Amino acid sequence: MPKSKHQKLRRAIVDACREMNALGINQGTSGNISARADDGFLITPSGIPYEEMEPDQIVPMDMEGGYHGDYLPSSEWRMHYDIFRNRPDAGAVVHTHAVFATAISCLRQGIPAFHYMIGVAGGTDIKCADYATFGTQALSDRMLKALEGRTACLLANHGMMCLGRDLKKAMWLAVEVETLARQYWYASQMGDPVILDDAEMTDILARFKTYGKQAHELKPGEALAVEPPPRRDAPK
Repeated sequence: MPKSKHQKLRRAIVDACREMNALGINQGTSGNISARADDGFLITPSGIPYEEMEPDQIVPMDMEGGYHGDYLPSSEWRMHYDIFRNRPDAGAVVHTHAVFATAISCLRQGIPAFHYMIGVAGGTDIKCADYATFGTQALSDRMLKALEGRTACLLANHGMMCLGRDLKKAMWLAVEVETLARQYWYASQMGDPVILDDAEMTDILARFKTYGKQAHELKPGEALAVEPPPRRDAPK
């Protein structure tokens, strides 16, 4: 994959790296971002500060686990590689060391359904992957298990992992997960948060399947997430 290819996507990855630090969901050179491209993916290089990173330094990798070019891929390339190999729904991956998500992961706990927005990650909770040393296949394997049926998880004593159909969606989810982690942390200071039961979360997950869709965008058998008010004017 020549450096001149996918320049728009390369720039978008660099911009997303800088954005996640500006948003406070990552710090320094920790964290990493990747996106599918052709028959492989593009990933951030190892150890280059985001404010100094250039699009040509983004590293192409293939689906045999090899990289191309002069820069080493992120030390966490295995997690990105295994997500793209095992999750066809993943178009981009965002890994961060967000403060509250990481703090909860250091307790080796996930985030339960204390708030209905937990459903944005696809399940009735956000799981925490069992601990393994960073950059290892063991960590990647445990991450995949925690991501089963979900698009986000915590990594014990480490941080969070999010995937989305594209870079914008993966970044949005990372912000949502850190927001939920912060809310759960604060609520826990006052006592034990009330956890929504599985029946309620099952209903919420069904609603989330069409959340944000307009009526004309629904597929056969789908219903709007929330019943709308009556329309007073004639549809155009």
